Amino acid sequence: MTDTPKENGNDEVIGEAVPPAQKSSWASFLKSIASFSGDLSSMTAPPFILSPISLTEFPAYWCERPELFSAIADARSDEERSMLVLKWFISTLKGQYTSRNEKLGSEKKPLNPVLGELFYGYWPDINGRGQTNLVVEQVSHHPPITAYYIENKAKGIALQGHSAQKTSFSGGSIIVKQIGHAILTVNLPNGRKEEFLITLPKLRIDGLWYGSPYIELCDTSYIQSSTGWLSTIEYKGKGYFSGKSHSFKAVISRPGSSNAAHTYEGLWHLTSKDIKTGAIFTDVTSPKEEVSTYPIEEQDDWETRRLWRWVAKGIREGDFETASKEKGKIENEQRQRRKDEQAAGTQWELKHFEHIDSDPIYERLGKLLKANPPTEDTYVYKHNYHDHPPQATA
Repeated sequence: MTDTPKENGNDEVIGEAVPPAQKSSWASFLKSIASFSGDLSSMTAPPFILSPISLTEFPAYWCERPELFSAIADARSDEERSMLVLKWFISTLKGQYTSRNEKLGSEKKPLNPVLGELFYGYWPDINGRGQTNLVVEQVSHHPPITAYYIENKAKGIALQGHSAQKTSFSGGSIIVKQIGHAILTVNLPNGRKEEFLITLPKLRIDGLWYGSPYIELCDTSYIQSSTGWLSTIEYKGKGYFSGKSHSFKAVISRPGSSNAAHTYEGLWHLTSKDIKTGAIFTDVTSPKEEVSTYPIEEQDDWETRRLWRWVAKGIREGDFETASKEKGKIENEQRQRRKDEQAAGTQWELKHFEHIDSDPIYERLGKLLKANPPTEDTYVYKHNYHDHPPQATA
């Protein structure tokens, strides 16, 4: 290990995130990562590298700029709608992949949710954009799979999806393959319904050897519309075509054509431009809008912030002994629950989602972009949560 400050994913020079007293623990954790042959998500990380937030909260990152989400419904053409979907999607990336760097000093490992863990939230109606509601459920523990449903009823727009991670170690970095997809549905004024298949980018976690991990997106992801419009997003990091962290290039092509109708380039955590006109395309330098929730004392025991509250408190206060003890209690209770179910021959029943082996929308839209794999399973929302409180806390 070294004490030399290093750049993080935001091109800022920072010191190490590892407390001096924990350096030997971090060094042994890195050694165990390097020699581990399975999925790294099953490994136990040292408490000081843990985030106080469970993965169950992560779908909220899709909508922390709710005005961009609702604006999709106001598009006047299929072409404009594809542009607005791409603009919204790119604007979600900063919250999803760099917000822990800003808040916690470096990327942290999220808490691994328990089966059945829940998260409810909303963004209120401001300036006629409509209220956007969020329902999340942890639908699998091994592997960890999170299903979510985000809807703005007033605007007739909804996002349904699920995500899982397959994690490995290569070339000094942790490589995270995101498994799953999202389907965005827009109800149009003429009664037609437009659907968008959104695939998920691959992640690389760099900066491990300096104790300051940060996320870099890599490879390519796609947004395929049922009208035929396709957005292809290519991610590059430091040392590639722009030499800057968090770079991307997005091309929108017309139905049946591979030629670019629109091309955008820039940094997904700052700003990007239309390369033809020079006009600003995305700008996420302004504050995002946190999801609103019930106060913790009014939440159900299965809701994520109530479930992990003492673990989160320990992590935030640097009391890693308490955090570790409380985390162990939750994990042991879950192991016992699974043993009891096995002994009784019963299976955990999902509350808000139903699993289906093949998503027909993914299969249909995937054919248009020759998706690999050609089919994927999905979790369909049951539309059985209607309790959105008028007063909540952010």
